[in-house]
Amino acid sequence: MKFISVSILTSLLAFAAGFVLPWWSIAPVAFVVSLLIPQKPVSAFFSAFAGLVFLWGGLATYIDVKNRHLLAGKIADLFFQHPSHFMMIAISALIGGLVAGLAALSAAFLRNKNSVPQPLS
Repeated sequence: MKFISVSILTSLLAFAAGFVLPWWSIAPVAFVVSLLIPQKPVSAFFSAFAGLVFLWGGLATYIDVKNRHLLAGKIADLFFQHPSHFMMIAISALIGGLVAGLAALSAAFLRNKNSVPQPLS
């Protein structure tokens, strides 16, 4: 249940931050959410990853449908010599997911580092 709630919270906050901040604002959002809600590092990574893959995949699909696949098809043709708009949506979602997942993973490691007792010297 925590996995789903963290994914949804990360998606909603990243969506809201996207209105006033640059695209990379998803990293601080995922970092803060993962820092405030304790999870194991693997779970933190995948919850933020899933939240942003669905968010950016959905937004990219919405934009792609609105312009009848013209822009994504032309960019895919430029990069891959094959006009596959689906590939551009998948790559966009993967980039967003990796950025958020790595930020959440960093926060989970930071949280775990602070909770481990240090040996006395």
